[in-house]
Amino acid sequence: MVSGTGLASETNIKLPLGFILYGLLALVTSQWILFFNSDLLTAGQFRIPDIWMGAHFLLLGYAAMIAMGAMYQLVPVAFLTPIWSQKLGFVQLVVTIIGITLFSVLLGTASDYAIYGGIPVILGILLFILQMWKTILKQENKTMITCFVLAAISSFFLTIAAGFLLAWSIAYGGIEEHQLILFSHIALGVAGWFSLLIFGFSYKLVPMFSLSHGYAMKWAKPAFITYISGLSVLIASFWISFPYLDTIAWILLFSGFGFFVLDIQEILAKRVKKKLDKPFIFSLIAIGNGLVIHFLAVLLNLIDINNENIWSWLVFLYIMGWIVFSILGYLYKIVPFLWWTHKYSERIGKEKVPTLKEMINERLSVILFIGFSVSVIGLTAGALWQIGSIVFIFQGLLAITSLAYVLSIIMVLVK
Repeated sequence: MVSGTGLASETNIKLPLGFILYGLLALVTSQWILFFNSDLLTAGQFRIPDIWMGAHFLLLGYAAMIAMGAMYQLVPVAFLTPIWSQKLGFVQLVVTIIGITLFSVLLGTASDYAIYGGIPVILGILLFILQMWKTILKQENKTMITCFVLAAISSFFLTIAAGFLLAWSIAYGGIEEHQLILFSHIALGVAGWFSLLIFGFSYKLVPMFSLSHGYAMKWAKPAFITYISGLSVLIASFWISFPYLDTIAWILLFSGFGFFVLDIQEILAKRVKKKLDKPFIFSLIAIGNGLVIHFLAVLLNLIDINNENIWSWLVFLYIMGWIVFSILGYLYKIVPFLWWTHKYSERIGKEKVPTLKEMINERLSVILFIGFSVSVIGLTAGALWQIGSIVFIFQGLLAITSLAYVLSIIMVLVK
């Protein structure tokens, strides 16, 4: 068992906060870009420059930057080893911000030149991967969390490599397997990098936020092996024409996710904290969303539904309902803790300071998380029915809710 004692580490708080603040800005930017292109969403036109720009601000600018920032704080806590080079971390932060901004904007405005924005993105992410490998490999006693995180980082590298090939294909052509690389890029990014990373750190964060003890993590190894196998078979199914290969892949992915859920259930069953915080509950709901979406993928495959629009919106639900919702919930807990520790931990007993609970507006968090849930459900329904007014309304609500969420995080930082 890996027990959770807190989020405090020796990492300079400016480093994770730099990633997080840019990520929050990118979240708002992505949602407003998609709002102003809601007609394209209604028509199911995803391979359009403006949609590419919004999607990359969301996945690279928001989700990946938040994940990298959180890792600078969580890796020393989870693996009991300091960050290899914090100076390199700040260099990586600047390079990656420049790269992601330039790359995403070029995708939307001059996609033939996007590869030039992709170069600093790749450089920044390679610096991050070097940083994390150097840090994690110093861990004396490796755990299943180590396996999940290293596999996620490896998937991140492959995702970026595939992305570079796609940018090269757009700029110079000559790559006949463009669509197969695109499918691999998406699978490695959302199921490899993000899902494996959330799995790994959930084994640290869920016990910590629920004050759980005495759990065994007995399903962690089956979850890891099965999910990695499913991802590998899924990517193989894109490139190899073999009967039922994709079906096997979806069943393995669903099974792996199911094993992870069994561990989370055991952790929660052995918790001391009976009343869970609302933002944390939202992250747990995201886990349930992920399981349901994996089941839907199996079902659609078994009944031979090949409609590209349906699968595209299932990927959207996977990204929003599982990945983005997980990050939103965890971040609403992590940022107040980081800021409270930085600003008030050494002032306890010397003067009156706010409690950690007072740093979080739980009532507002409930409103925000309901707003996110309603927006995603309404947007997906409107798009599948191709009703433009519904897509416009709910994408607008999602953009407004995202802005309100970011402002609520900033309010924490001014306390």
